[in-house]
Amino acid sequence: MQKDNPNAERYISIARACLKAINDTADNAGSREEKIQAVYEAIDKAFQAEFADYRQSVAIMATVLERIASGQLDSEKAADLARKTLDQQPESTRNALMH
Repeated sequence: MQKDNPNAERYISIARACLKAINDTADNAGSREEKIQAVYEAIDKAFQAEFADYRQSVAIMATVLERIASGQLDSEKAADLARKTLDQQPESTRNALMH
């Protein structure tokens, strides 16, 4: 992945978590299946952490869209609410492709 890719830091963070899990399980006693499961869990945990901001933003925006769709706001109030919501997004979710 190229460094100018907006998801490079996320990719690196998840890759590091994977490598750490592999290294941590290499020396530990346990079955092969337990070691594989530990790596899978580390991958999932890193992935969930990296995309928490996206999930939160999507939930907030869904709530705002539901409010706008209810028809209870005039067009100016709806536009103002949309602008305020976009302005409050975490920086990590702005103009970045998720894939």
